[in-house]
Amino acid sequence: MARPLHRGVGRLSGNIQDYLEDTQMKIKEDSDKNTKTSSDHVSLSLRNPFQILFPENNSSKQDTVENGVLASDQFTATNSKNRHLLTLLILKFSLILIVILGLTISLLWTISLTTGSKSPMIRGYRRLQEQLVSDLWDIGELSLGAARFKESEFCPPEFENFVPCFNTTENLEMGLTDGKEFDRRCGPVSKQNCLILAPFKYKIPHRWPTGRDVIWIDNVKITAQEVLSSGSLTKRMIMLDDDQISFSFASSMVDDNIEDYSHQIAEMIGLRNESYLVQAGVRTVLDIGCGYGSLGAHLFPKQLLTMCVANYESSGSQVQITLERGLPAIVGSFASKQLPFPSLSFDMIHSAWDGVQWDKKDGVYLIEVDRVLRPGGYFVWTSPFANTPASVRDKENLKKWDFVQNIAKYLCWDLLSQQDKTVVWKKPSKKDCYASRKHGPGPLICKVGHDVESPYYHPLEACIGGTHSRRWIPIEERVRWPFRATLSSKELAVHGVLQDDFAEDDINWKSSVRDYWSLLSPLIFSDHPKRPGDEDPIPPYNMVRNVLDMNAHFGGFNSALLDARKSVWVMNVVPTSGVNHLPLILDRGFVGVLHDWCEAFPSYPRTYDLVHADGLLSLETVKQSRCSLLNLFYEIDRLLRPEGWVILRDTTSLIESARAITSGLKWEARVVDIESNNDEKLLVCQKPLIRSQASSL
Repeated sequence: MARPLHRGVGRLSGNIQDYLEDTQMKIKEDSDKNTKTSSDHVSLSLRNPFQILFPENNSSKQDTVENGVLASDQFTATNSKNRHLLTLLILKFSLILIVILGLTISLLWTISLTTGSKSPMIRGYRRLQEQLVSDLWDIGELSLGAARFKESEFCPPEFENFVPCFNTTENLEMGLTDGKEFDRRCGPVSKQNCLILAPFKYKIPHRWPTGRDVIWIDNVKITAQEVLSSGSLTKRMIMLDDDQISFSFASSMVDDNIEDYSHQIAEMIGLRNESYLVQAGVRTVLDIGCGYGSLGAHLFPKQLLTMCVANYESSGSQVQITLERGLPAIVGSFASKQLPFPSLSFDMIHSAWDGVQWDKKDGVYLIEVDRVLRPGGYFVWTSPFANTPASVRDKENLKKWDFVQNIAKYLCWDLLSQQDKTVVWKKPSKKDCYASRKHGPGPLICKVGHDVESPYYHPLEACIGGTHSRRWIPIEERVRWPFRATLSSKELAVHGVLQDDFAEDDINWKSSVRDYWSLLSPLIFSDHPKRPGDEDPIPPYNMVRNVLDMNAHFGGFNSALLDARKSVWVMNVVPTSGVNHLPLILDRGFVGVLHDWCEAFPSYPRTYDLVHADGLLSLETVKQSRCSLLNLFYEIDRLLRPEGWVILRDTTSLIESARAITSGLKWEARVVDIESNNDEKLLVCQKPLIRSQASSL
């Protein structure tokens, strides 16, 4: 839970110009300095072993800048090299003995408890045992010292657009076809242990709203020919302009445009235009095979948040370009596995020329759409084999259309309207229809054991899910946006959350966001966006368009940003290792996913402007048998765009350990104290812009 930060106090307090100058210094290390530093650290090991890894900042004029942090020059080597090595060996040997002794005593105690009476003491002891393992791991990390976190190497050029866990070539070689080649498969080889460089001609994205409509072509892996040959409606809403791609909502190059298309969808639902979708209960939209995100870009100013999900593509990626525009998107395929969203997550699902074979596998893809669609929600489907005069004359297309229409009937969807190649269905608001259906080959209701509310890449289920959920609330009965972001006590009870806890979390995050902005606004934010007729704002521009919250809790950080009227959206990630509050977050009208942070996040490199994590390091330390903090930071570096920012809040020991890692990542980092909380600190970092060499192209 967030707590207020102390404004102006900490390592970033004082003259902001001094901070700017200090944070812009580059990391310079050579082999001679490394040898001397190692020698210095050994001489300190017995007096203060924490100082080896965490040199204390000092405001003395004698301080110097080294590795992006302050280091005092008052310590020098005083012993011979042999004595240094002996001291280091003694320290490490002592720590090993401590670990062995602790584990031995722990094992003997466990045996004595389990062979004796079944005392309630065992339950408490197990918690102590887990804490012991965590503490011993921390000791092991500290014993390795700064030598553990060497300066990281750069990845080869072919890693520029690397997305771990998605390897279609390897999947095809394994004989996976029929859509399974796009499945997500994570393993040890899926991780990169190097820093991914930006492309040679990479440029910092345009600020919003310009950056939503114009991107630099060299920032993404796509050719001019791929742009011009794009097939879908939303893909064709683009045009080339020298070294940029412009996404025009009203392009004369196409017969239709995205504004007319979204207006048509609203009319088919029975609304005057798309601006009334919010009044109809629509806030979040899932766009399957989203083209280049033009529908989401058009709906964003109308308070509609669209999440793009599409298959991995080695080039010309829909997801990569959508993310480069600063819009919500993840790589995902539901060829054989469920999407990483809880049941009843979205108010509307859109699919247009997405390549999904909806008529295959007994309609299981339509059943998955039904699972994540809220009661009373809309499924908008634009397809070349919809029931049009042209498709009726084609027997194969007519067969596909009949199949989709029959599955929709078994799902109790109501066909609202059909115009040209676009069809709109409405999911039932009540469950009565399922019991009154005629017996046939259609899907049955999932049994309780198969109706998992928040599956994490589970196999697709051929039954209707979500019907057992306490969250079955029709969209027309939900509070309209933006009031929906604040859940009532009755709604919170559904999620097992107390009103007082929710209110306290909300207050604390509002205070934290004010302090974040006070801390960072001179560097990266502009609270005075351009208005019609105004001149361009003075730099720095508002370059934060999107935020990755790696441990979202109740979504309080997202809520506080909106309350402060910041023009950003947040990808709320709920770690699988923690308490699952993702259904609550989605019910507030936000977007997010479940994720295991020992695996790679389903996104392309250089995705997010700001990465935030509160308590994630503490949460993940219990998983050290599977992954390390260093692996986690490599993944953060992959996801963060050049000149992007990281804000971490955690225990003092973990924050100091994290700062040691950031020097090897070439980040500029500072530790900030938190008022009235000596147990936690804040780590603020910035990733530099480092491009690949021209010869690597």
